[in-house]
Amino acid sequence: MKVAAILAFLSLALSSCDWTNSMTSGGESRYLAAYGPAQQQDRAPTDPGAALPDDMSYWAGDGKTGAPLIKINRKQQKAYFYKGSELVGVSRISAGDEGHGTRAGTFKVTEKSRDHRSNLYGVFKEKGTDRVINDDVDTRKDKVPPGAYYVGAPMWNFLRFDGGIGMHTGYLPGYNASHGCVRMPDKMAKKFFDNAPLGTPVIVE
Repeated sequence: MKVAAILAFLSLALSSCDWTNSMTSGGESRYLAAYGPAQQQDRAPTDPGAALPDDMSYWAGDGKTGAPLIKINRKQQKAYFYKGSELVGVSRISAGDEGHGTRAGTFKVTEKSRDHRSNLYGVFKEKGTDRVINDDVDTRKDKVPPGAYYVGAPMWNFLRFDGGIGMHTGYLPGYNASHGCVRMPDKMAKKFFDNAPLGTPVIVE
């Protein structure tokens, strides 16, 4: 009975847009937010609607040598890390949604930023109170209202590979949900970040 109740709850949660965009206690949009130690240092959020359990990722690349290569499979919603010809890591991902696709192609890592924040997507907060007044801001369309300020969405362990698109720590609801970036569990985003120097090839299929 308990199992059936849990499955029913998960089904309802995953079908609810309001749930996807609900707020964390730290004032970040859950749709955009990343979860990890870097974020916890400045706001220690709780997550009442946690991401799906990460039971599909692993890393076996420590101490291995060989030229790094990252492959991203959008259909499988997985990222693969190779050293030489050896597959040393697999991670669950959440790539771009229908309106913000992650495009296919062959790219290279052009920037690494451990504590990166988005300059396009984030939230508006009220000055003085830090109260969130808009939790789904697109700076290309939304202007900062009087008495407010902009806070970019956290994208820790950011590996830029296609214009403004990159891989980073992020919320994984179990389907394509990002604005084009490739979200990963924090532990895997750190491994990919630490093992992918500038120039690492990234193939998106």
